[in-house]
Amino acid sequence: MVPVSQRKSQLETRLRDLRARLATIDAELDSHQSKDWEDLATERESDEVLEGMGLSGQQEIRQIEAALGRIASGDYGICVTCGDPISEERLDVLPYTPFCRNCAS
Repeated sequence: MVPVSQRKSQLETRLRDLRARLATIDAELDSHQSKDWEDLATERESDEVLEGMGLSGQQEIRQIEAALGRIASGDYGICVTCGDPISEERLDVLPYTPFCRNCAS
C-alpha cells in the first residue's frame, strides 16, 4: 500500500509539471505573428493542437487540485459517490480519481 504522503508528493510533482507545460504552451501560442498566409495557416493548425493540449492539461490540473483537497480533508482514496475505498491499483493508474471502479463505469 502506497502511503498518502507519497501519493501527495506524486500529485504535487505532476501539478508542477503540468503548470510548466501550460506556461510553455501559452508562450508558444503568443509567439505566432506571421504575416505570410501559408505560414499563418500552418501556425493556426499548430495552435489548435496546442489549445487541445492546454485544455486537457487544465482539466488534469483541476482534478489534481481536487485530489490534494481530499488529501487535506482526509477523504483521499474514498469514492465520492458511494463511500467505498478506491483500490490501490486504480489509484496507481489515476492517483487523482475521485471514483471507485464501479462508480466510474
